[in-house]
Amino acid sequence: MVSELCKFADCEQYRFSLLFFPLTKTIQNFSKCLNEWGKRKIPFVFFIDFLMQKPVAHRLDEIDPSEISFDFNGFNNHITSSKIESQPGFHFKKNPVSFDDYHPKFNHVVNNLKAGNSFLVNLSVETPIETNLSLKDIFEHSKAPYRFWLKDQFVCFSPEIFIKIKGKRISSFPMKGTIDASFPNAEKVILSDPKEAAEHATIVDLIRNDISIVADKVWVERYRYIEQIQTNEKNLLQVSSEIAGILPEEFDGAFGDLLLKLLPAGSISGAPKPSTLKIIKDAEGYERGYYTGVMGYFDGENFESAVMIRYIENQNGKLVFKSGGGITAKSDAKSEYLELIDKVYLPFAHVPSIVL
Repeated sequence: MVSELCKFADCEQYRFSLLFFPLTKTIQNFSKCLNEWGKRKIPFVFFIDFLMQKPVAHRLDEIDPSEISFDFNGFNNHITSSKIESQPGFHFKKNPVSFDDYHPKFNHVVNNLKAGNSFLVNLSVETPIETNLSLKDIFEHSKAPYRFWLKDQFVCFSPEIFIKIKGKRISSFPMKGTIDASFPNAEKVILSDPKEAAEHATIVDLIRNDISIVADKVWVERYRYIEQIQTNEKNLLQVSSEIAGILPEEFDGAFGDLLLKLLPAGSISGAPKPSTLKIIKDAEGYERGYYTGVMGYFDGENFESAVMIRYIENQNGKLVFKSGGGITAKSDAKSEYLELIDKVYLPFAHVPSIVL
């Protein structure tokens, strides 16, 4: 039965199966295909939405570059043309939600945190943007380790790894904590901030517990290290950690089963997951879709994936940038509001821009 399911996915674009299968069957199909391809060492690319309702998987040899382009840390299916290097100046305008509209969402989250319904909640909003660049232009210019473009639907340029698997070693790299790099003593400020430290510790603990579900041995390889991200407006500092583990001998490429045990990603949901997901739904009031889902690939030997943050979506011809941040009981509403606006950017380098 597994081979038949995968054969169907091989010959047809997998997303169309959603028209014919209910949620449970769709997820089962997705998981079985990834398990089968992993066991047979067949390269594939996948992406899955935040609520795991619209999983998509393609064998690598059947992906049409005119419909899907990706570059996952150098593993890619696109060729950059010479004209991209000479792209003229662009305009980029963001129209963020007002603080008055954001504040009730923030308060709903904080009230639940103080009531003990969650320890950490990732709250996100939609920001309409205006630019003369197409989604494909943004994909081709973006300087980010994980990039994905789906024709007429979205572009994602993520700096955050979800999980990597090489041999039997699995590792995850949650990002929590962002600050403007130009802020005086920015690195020291963010690393010494009690709220940021508590938020990061919560996520590391959550991810360590998640990895323990699929791995026999788990440890924190690196804790709270700094990475710099370049944007069209400014440079940002992000705080990350690395959690690693050893997969059991019987794993045998069962990537589908593994993903379903780990999703949704803890860094963009919160802890504990079940009650936090309800808080997110009630507070945000919109559909995240593929934003904060996971995308990745298997090349026949190595598996690598990323969290779908830094994400722009086409909504009936209008572009919307989805962004957010982690909220704790000690969070400051104004600071969180400004952070989510800072995360609305284009990660371009050496390209002149006009920011409105």
